[in-house]
Amino acid sequence: MDFDLSEEQRLLRESLTRLLADRYGFEARKGYAVEPEGWSRVMWASYAELGLLGLPFAEADGGFGGGAVETMLVAEALGEALALEPWFATVVLGGGFLRHGARAERRAALVPGIAEGGLLLAFAQTEAQSRWDLHDVATTAKRDGDAWVLEGRKLVALHGDVADRLVVTARTGGERRDRAGIGAFLVEAKAPGLTRRGHRTNDGRRAAEVTLAGVRVAAEDVLGDPADGLPMIELVVDEAIAALAAEAVGVMAAAQKLTLEYLKVRKQFGVPIGSFQVLQHKAADIMMAIEQSRSMAMYAAMSLEEPDPAERSRAMSAVKAQIGRAAKFVAEETVQLHGGIGITMEYAVAHCMARLGAIEAMFGNAEFHLRRLADTGGLIAA
Repeated sequence: MDFDLSEEQRLLRESLTRLLADRYGFEARKGYAVEPEGWSRVMWASYAELGLLGLPFAEADGGFGGGAVETMLVAEALGEALALEPWFATVVLGGGFLRHGARAERRAALVPGIAEGGLLLAFAQTEAQSRWDLHDVATTAKRDGDAWVLEGRKLVALHGDVADRLVVTARTGGERRDRAGIGAFLVEAKAPGLTRRGHRTNDGRRAAEVTLAGVRVAAEDVLGDPADGLPMIELVVDEAIAALAAEAVGVMAAAQKLTLEYLKVRKQFGVPIGSFQVLQHKAADIMMAIEQSRSMAMYAAMSLEEPDPAERSRAMSAVKAQIGRAAKFVAEETVQLHGGIGITMEYAVAHCMARLGAIEAMFGNAEFHLRRLADTGGLIAA
């Protein structure tokens, strides 16, 4: 199997890495974080100029025809910079629903806006009782002529406070935890009956609580089959898990770099603490955890081509379990090696720890996915 990048993929990675190195240092990031939306519109425009926002969409829809490997490269670079912009919410999550569920004419109408940076999306799925079960949906969607009327409440919609449109999961039939009878709907953020309460998340990003009270959605904004939309939702979430795995690798790499630099300059007993063999062993363990995670991120990107949804789901559970455990280990060790400075939010490694914790919690933590993997027979059949 060839793991070498193509010339276009190398150029993409180098261009993005150069942009982030020039304009996304930790001090600059602090400035972006205190902007009204919690991220930089100027950087967002730069991402659009670089082609990142239209990357995974088909050229026929106004995108650039990128695939899972390109998404992995972007996610890792943004992770290493601890970027705050809503690329994941808009391009991976919202964009995934457009790619897999929207009608051709809707994609043609909406994708150019995303690619140019003018349209932001968010995914409103989590409910008070649902935890990480995608099929646990109490929000309802009832047909009213050609339209649908949505009622319910969603929590922690990442960047839902600034999104122009939200992808909302709602139950069109069956009981609350049935796998059938779930649809996905593209809802205008300013639609009558929709209210949002924005809040900051523990990793410095933004999210929203979304309430829907008689919100009407036109037939053209139904994504996929409203009676059996769960397979599409699971596919988009699997793509999101693959992107999160790559982002986690980038965040861990940033934490490792900060730690190695600190070990070289922090002195005790008159010598750099990096000269102590026990700390060198810890640094080697961190490197091994990151390299294992990088392999799993590659595996995740390749597994998205798996035609069997059950096999793809098992692969993503294995990825999430490994990445989650490695991320926790790297976060704890890098903070520990910094001592007291490692837990202060004035220092970048604390932000690495916060972001890794958030990634671990999204779409199921390591324990959740280990349990799901065991329930489905494991990654490799006995």
